[in-house]
Amino acid sequence: ETIVPHSANRTAYLLAPILGLVSLVVVALFIPIFSFSTFSGNADLIVILYLLTVPAVALIIGGSASGSPFAGIGISREMVAMMAYELPLVIVLLSVAKKVGGDSLCFSLQQIVEWQANNGCALFQWSLIPAALAMLLVIPAEVGTQPFDVAEAETEICEGPLVEYSGAPLGVFKLNTAMKMFVMTSLFTSLFLGGIDTGIVALNAVILVAICIVLTVLCMTLIHAITARLKIEHLFKFYWTVVAGLAALSLILVWLGL
Repeated sequence: ETIVPHSANRTAYLLAPILGLVSLVVVALFIPIFSFSTFSGNADLIVILYLLTVPAVALIIGGSASGSPFAGIGISREMVAMMAYELPLVIVLLSVAKKVGGDSLCFSLQQIVEWQANNGCALFQWSLIPAALAMLLVIPAEVGTQPFDVAEAETEICEGPLVEYSGAPLGVFKLNTAMKMFVMTSLFTSLFLGGIDTGIVALNAVILVAICIVLTVLCMTLIHAITARLKIEHLFKFYWTVVAGLAALSLILVWLGL
């Protein structure tokens, strides 16, 4: 049963999860299955970067529309978390774009995959290894899994922005999380393992899903099993020092032509 709180803004409350899901579906269409792509252009990465923020914004809108004080705490944490992991993510994308573009920046995901098909996977370019590690650390925060689930924190603030959600809208928010797992791991695959191409679209799709499953186990399941939830200030410090530092190291090495 879908229960809408009496004090909630009904329209925003019900539309927020749908907004997040639609943006993630569009992002998935921009990510190529190695040589095959549904949508492509000259600035895919910029479009993807903007669209990836929409689910977090939708969570903030939905939480604020519910009128719950627990949601208010979760919203503030979500905004801080966004500022924490977006910086290293941008630097990672710039590092790959510079490596592929040479004298300029290449923001086309399809061209990045084609470059890897000709020059080898970016993961094996030693100047991009720190960026790959940074991306692996960004994935669980972007998805919002432990130890970076500070915005929902079931044991502290009763799932924060989702505290008042039930029924289909809650299911859609949960679907958003699962969809973002696939989107982020497939984005990593395109950025750093795009050179794997059998020439058969169906087989490429199977390989992509297999890689996404392995990355999900490494980045989310394993980390979830061995770590405790971070405090919001620790999360912010970690991403703006360690993770951003790894991404910046790659950007410097690439900019020096190494």
